[in-house]
Amino acid sequence: MAGKKAAKLTREVYERELLRLQTELVKLQEWVRAEGARLVVVFEGRDAAGKGGTIKRVAEHLNPRVARIAALPTPTERERTQWYFQRYVEHLPAAGEIVLFDRSWYNRAGVEHVMGFCTKEEHQLFLRQCPIFERMLVEDGILLRKYWFSVSDTEQQERFRRRLEDPLRQWKLSPMDLESITRWEAYSRAKDEMLVHTDITEAPWFVVESDDKRRARLNMIAHLLGSVPYHEVPPQVLRLPPRPPSTGYERPPRDLQTYVPDHTAGL
Repeated sequence: MAGKKAAKLTREVYERELLRLQTELVKLQEWVRAEGARLVVVFEGRDAAGKGGTIKRVAEHLNPRVARIAALPTPTERERTQWYFQRYVEHLPAAGEIVLFDRSWYNRAGVEHVMGFCTKEEHQLFLRQCPIFERMLVEDGILLRKYWFSVSDTEQQERFRRRLEDPLRQWKLSPMDLESITRWEAYSRAKDEMLVHTDITEAPWFVVESDDKRRARLNMIAHLLGSVPYHEVPPQVLRLPPRPPSTGYERPPRDLQTYVPDHTAGL
């Protein structure tokens, strides 16, 4: 018998726990920087599964010089002639860096395969090479975490509907996104085959149930924190220096500069 569906988190509980986890993410960031670690987090899943919102919460309070988001566009003509993994390699972290992949090399196992943007031979080659590629990353010391955001067909369709009606989120939709509704089973088969080949001991997949976005975000971040052996790094002790006495500087007249109009005056 299926388990009872968990009650929806209240905003107060969600925001309190999110803040606590984000505070821990800052500690993780400082550990990565101090230890010279390299952390890669892969976010994959169906369209509208909640990847982008989770990435936003992960990165919200992190230093963009340490933690950056890699969301690669469609490959150029030159990149199409390269080894498939080549353009992703240049986005991998150096010592003391975190990279969050908003979709990744797994494009080939999903959208490229289902939509016919790669050949069957290219798809099979990817499935053979991907575990080798990821083992190389891990053997070289990179901390690799892979998350698959799982959303039901009914919830995905509802999120698409809301995006269509929301002018602030319509940009998130494309004809290809909507076509994924008619190819649900094809994407399901592609995901299943991908997991069979790439769910390896060195870099396993972790599935995030994401019909409830709040729970998905908290569960994913908590798991990430629990999977990395970080510890709190004592912060550098800083003190505000006393302001020095004036040496006679005077600001130039306001009419010599162009100021932004006060839009708020009419509110």
